[in-house]
Amino acid sequence: MKKIFALLLALSLICCLFAGCAPASGGGASGDVIKIGVYEPQSGDNGAGGKQEILGMQYANYMTPTVEIGGKTYNVELVIADNESSNDKAVSAATKLISEGCSVILGSYGSGVSIAASDTFASAGLAAIGVTCTNPQVTAGNDHYFRICFLDPFQGTVLANFAHDKLGAQTVFCLGQLGNDYDQGLINYFKQAAEGLGMNVITAEFPENNSDFTSYLTTAKNEGADVIFAPCSISYAQLIVEQCAAQGIDVPLLAGDTWDSNVILNAAQGKNSEIYVSTFYAEGGDKDFEAGIKKWINENPTAKANNGNDDMVAAVTVMGYDAYYTALEALKAAGSGDPAAVKAALPGVTYKGVSGSIAFDATGDAVRDTAYIKAANTETGVWDFVAVQGVN
Repeated sequence: MKKIFALLLALSLICCLFAGCAPASGGGASGDVIKIGVYEPQSGDNGAGGKQEILGMQYANYMTPTVEIGGKTYNVELVIADNESSNDKAVSAATKLISEGCSVILGSYGSGVSIAASDTFASAGLAAIGVTCTNPQVTAGNDHYFRICFLDPFQGTVLANFAHDKLGAQTVFCLGQLGNDYDQGLINYFKQAAEGLGMNVITAEFPENNSDFTSYLTTAKNEGADVIFAPCSISYAQLIVEQCAAQGIDVPLLAGDTWDSNVILNAAQGKNSEIYVSTFYAEGGDKDFEAGIKKWINENPTAKANNGNDDMVAAVTVMGYDAYYTALEALKAAGSGDPAAVKAALPGVTYKGVSGSIAFDATGDAVRDTAYIKAANTETGVWDFVAVQGVN
């Protein structure tokens, strides 16, 4: 099927050439415009997180709407395709960005949809820069997918160390969605590290579209779990927080980067909840940047709505911002908007971003060795910084 799709895609691009829709000289540059594809969820389970990730790209584009390539200044246009948080929608969303003549792709929030679109981008010769997709499979075995975030083997170990050293956990109940690459991958790496520290790990899986977590939480309580580790999407996480409180389960909830959202804070506010997350950035790290983006969010009703109706700066927003500038560096290094030239230039790109210094290893993964641990403040409704944590 992949070969058939690649053939059809190639034929469609040939048709475009004869129809007069080929890019102007400079490959992906058409006239005075360079297009950057934004492959992100705006709906589905990860829609809230995807919208916040896009916000960072949109703010960066607002701050720097042009790029100079080969002595010529181009306007930069963000072309957004909603992958709907669904692997089944991945190819159609990716194909839209290809047909629009994008020079490089940013995204996606969610490792599963990133993996699902990978072959489509590869067939078109397009490079993609993952923003917060942390599963190793995103970049494994290919030369076109890069990423600026840490990976789940690192994140899982960080979280296991935190559960053991800071929370004193001996038994951990892990809960993730059945078949979800992110959930199951992170649980696997957490379990490996936790068992290496002598902890007892119990795992459970829930089906897609599940809304009642009562039985899972009851099992965690009956098994004497000291911590519940549930690295699932925001929509499920919100329900888990609410149902834990309703059942009077007060053991700490631990999760990865997907829980770093004001949606989770809103669900936890006023409840007897103890929630910790690992993430890419802690608010307060760059006050000038934060002042600027908060002003922009507050002056833009759509942006504010997409940010959960407040001006809190999510780590994924910061990562989206840094990803945009990484793409600009790739375009400048390529000296062209031609997708092949951008792809060839990306391995050597470096950029000092708000979230830290960005560089790629031989696999295309970011060289990152720290994560931020934050705790939900259920009284003030904000994330409190806990620690910067690495792996010994």
